[in-house]
Amino acid sequence: MNILLTGGAGFIGSHTCVELCEAGHHPIIVDNYVNSCEESILRVEKITGRKIPHYQADVSDAQAMDRIFFENEIDCVVHFAGLKAVGESVEQPLRYYRNNLDTTLTLCEVMKKHGVRKIVFSSSATVYGNQPVVPYREDMPSVGCTNPYGWTKFMIEKILEGVQHANPEWSVVLLRYFNPIGAHESGLIGEDPAGIPNNLMPFIAKVAVGELKKLSVFGNDYPTPDGTGVRDYIHVVDLAKGHVKACDYAMEHPGCEIINLGTGHGYSVLDIVNTFQRVNHVEIPYEIAPRRPGDIAENYADPTKALKLLGWQAEKNLEDMCRDTYRFQTRNPKGYRG
Repeated sequence: MNILLTGGAGFIGSHTCVELCEAGHHPIIVDNYVNSCEESILRVEKITGRKIPHYQADVSDAQAMDRIFFENEIDCVVHFAGLKAVGESVEQPLRYYRNNLDTTLTLCEVMKKHGVRKIVFSSSATVYGNQPVVPYREDMPSVGCTNPYGWTKFMIEKILEGVQHANPEWSVVLLRYFNPIGAHESGLIGEDPAGIPNNLMPFIAKVAVGELKKLSVFGNDYPTPDGTGVRDYIHVVDLAKGHVKACDYAMEHPGCEIINLGTGHGYSVLDIVNTFQRVNHVEIPYEIAPRRPGDIAENYADPTKALKLLGWQAEKNLEDMCRDTYRFQTRNPKGYRG
C-alpha cells in the first residue's frame, strides 16, 4: 500500500514509517517541520535502506495537499500532523484549534476529491477526561477534556465520525494512545522535543545526561501505591506496529472504530525513575513538587479491542522503554539538530 503520513517526520510518525517499510508498505511523508526536522526522515532511510518520498508542506494548504495526492496514488492516510503540547495549548488555544482542526478539514476535503477513503487518526487518551474508574474502555463516554489540545483530539474524532457517517464507504480508525515513550533500538530515531520537555521520559533522559539538573515529580499524595501519578506507558515501536495493523484493518473494513493502544498496565512516576536508574546505571535527581492542575491519579488502557480487531498487543516492557530512550539520548545529546 501507498500510505501518506501527515506529520510523518515526528516522534511517532518516524517510527511508524520504519514499521510500514518493514511490513512491505510504501510510506510518503508530508510535514512542515514545526515539531520535527528532515533529519529524522534521513535516519529512517538509513534504518530501512529505502528512499522515503517526502514533502515539506502544511497539511492545511489545500493546494500543496492536492499536488501530493495528484503525484502519488494514495491508498490510506495516517494523520499525525498537529500541535501537541498540553501546556502550550492552554496558553495558545486559538492557535491549537485553528491548526489542528484546519489540517483535518483540509485533509478530508482533499481525500474526498481524490477518492481516498481510508484514514487512521492519531488520537489520545486525553479524550476520556478524568474517568472515575480504570481501565479506560472505548465505550466510555468522555467526561470532558482538561485542555485545548485534548479538545482538538475530541473534535477531530467527531469530524471523522461525521465524515464516515455521511460516506459509509469510508473507513476511519481512531487510535487513542496512552503514553508513548522509548526509541528505535538502533538509537538513530527517538523523541527530540525542542526546549524543556513537556513529557516525563524525555525530561528524565535530559537529566540523565546532565542537560537538566533535576526532575520535578508533581505530587506524591495521590491514592496510588507510592503516591505518584500512574500512567500507561507504551513503547513507541509497539505503537508504530499498531498503526500498521490499523492500516491493514482500514483497507478491509468500512466503518468507524475507536481503538485503545496501550499496555493495560499502569506505572507510577517513581516506577519510571527507578527502572531508568537501574537499567541504565545512572542517577536521576528529583524533587517532589506540588500537583499540577488537571492531573489525575491514574489512567491506563483496556487493550482488549486492539487484540480482537487488529491482532495487536504490546510486546516491549518498561525496561526496554527506559533502555532505548537512554540509548537515543546518549547518542544524540542535542537531538537531531546536534
